[in-house]
Amino acid sequence: MFNLTLSELSQALSQGQFSSLELTQALLERIKRLDSQYNSFITLSEEQALLQAKAADASRAAGHATPLTGLPVAHKDLFCTQGIRTSCGSRMLDNFVSPYNATLVERLNQAGMVTLGKTNMDEFAMGSSNESSYYGPARNPWDSQRVPGGSSGGSAAAVAARLVPAATGSDTGGSIRQPAALCGITGLKPTYGRISRYGMIAYASSFDQAGPMTRSAEDAALLLQAMAGEDPLDSTCAVHPVPDYRASLNNSLSGLRIGLPKEYFAEGTDPEILQRVREAVAEFEKMGAQVKEVSLPNTQLSIPAYYILAPAEASSNLSRFDGVRYGHRCAAPKDLEDLYKRTREEGFGTEVKRRIMVGTYALSEGFYDAYYRKAQQIRRLIQQDFVRVLQDVDVIMAPVTPCAAFPLGEKNSDPVSMYMEDVFTLSLNLAGLPGMSIPCGFSGHLPVGLQLIGNYFDEARLLNIAHQYQQVTDWHQHTPANLSED
Repeated sequence: MFNLTLSELSQALSQGQFSSLELTQALLERIKRLDSQYNSFITLSEEQALLQAKAADASRAAGHATPLTGLPVAHKDLFCTQGIRTSCGSRMLDNFVSPYNATLVERLNQAGMVTLGKTNMDEFAMGSSNESSYYGPARNPWDSQRVPGGSSGGSAAAVAARLVPAATGSDTGGSIRQPAALCGITGLKPTYGRISRYGMIAYASSFDQAGPMTRSAEDAALLLQAMAGEDPLDSTCAVHPVPDYRASLNNSLSGLRIGLPKEYFAEGTDPEILQRVREAVAEFEKMGAQVKEVSLPNTQLSIPAYYILAPAEASSNLSRFDGVRYGHRCAAPKDLEDLYKRTREEGFGTEVKRRIMVGTYALSEGFYDAYYRKAQQIRRLIQQDFVRVLQDVDVIMAPVTPCAAFPLGEKNSDPVSMYMEDVFTLSLNLAGLPGMSIPCGFSGHLPVGLQLIGNYFDEARLLNIAHQYQQVTDWHQHTPANLSED
């Protein structure tokens, strides 16, 4: 049952091949037995999971099941979960147990899903490798000496290792798509505002977007259906109809207009990755798609713009962690100033401190206009590039990452090199557009991801394109060679 997708598990449950309780017990046992290899989970919610599974079985027996009833899921550890620790991968929140559920969590609970636990992540979602976690790095199931990507690395590793069939992630600058690519799974970053951010601990509020991480596009559609939609608790959540994402999965791709941005195929990217992407594009041409070269000239400015704007928002958002109301608190503070200083010094890791300092500097008097305001102007130029190109094409295709999964520790001493891992993903967050990563082959023994970029609220088309590709290829079905099947 570990190799079954969400859709296959849903069918098996409806046919009575096994119960949700049996499935949940089997996966919990598998996680406890194997996750020491991957460190993909921070917290297992075993007691709650078993209760949810029993309730799901009762609901199914009463004829009230939804397509998600009884299916297991894991949540990135920045989504608040009532009664379960929500650490955000940080010492600062190591002792924090949320008194409420994030809207995303609540909606999946109402759909009948079973929460197995909370997955590892870069501290406060700041990182591209999952190495900034207070709980140690998650490891890539394809090679345990390599990173799974970040910041949703724990979710990606857990799905790739078949510890859970699906997980939630968040994408601020590529944190769903990049780990999905490095771990060989499907990851979807929806349009900004498509899924409520209520109860998601903020890194950069105008960038953060939750999304599903699954084995297949069909599974991503299944999860997105339950996660998406207006939320009165989140003023930034879009008031926009939620379509039936599975209804269009089998639409023909004949006549699809694909744009290949020349800036994404320049020097500096592993030639094998570019070759895998071109081979994937050729498959779409066989299905009747038309391909043309396009230009996104301001792409090169996405990294400097992002690493001013996102840290600026982080410096504001993380000011709430002061040791007064919740979270870590230093021992025996001499006064209020000492409480603030030592709590934040002890509670935050190096990368979080670095971004807080950068953001505070960019917002300071005398530098606001030179840095923050200029970065916002560049953000608008990047958005306008996409709007212009997406008038002529239906989807943009490109690499997700410039290289495959790199060794643990390789980039830790060079933050700029680490930031460059997001060179192909950041611009979507600056523009607020939806994007996907789907497996499209291998570089050596390591997975390669194909990035699909669509227009605003066009997730249904992206899912359709991804699903059709996965009907004629089997890259998404490959599993790590050393994976336990028992």
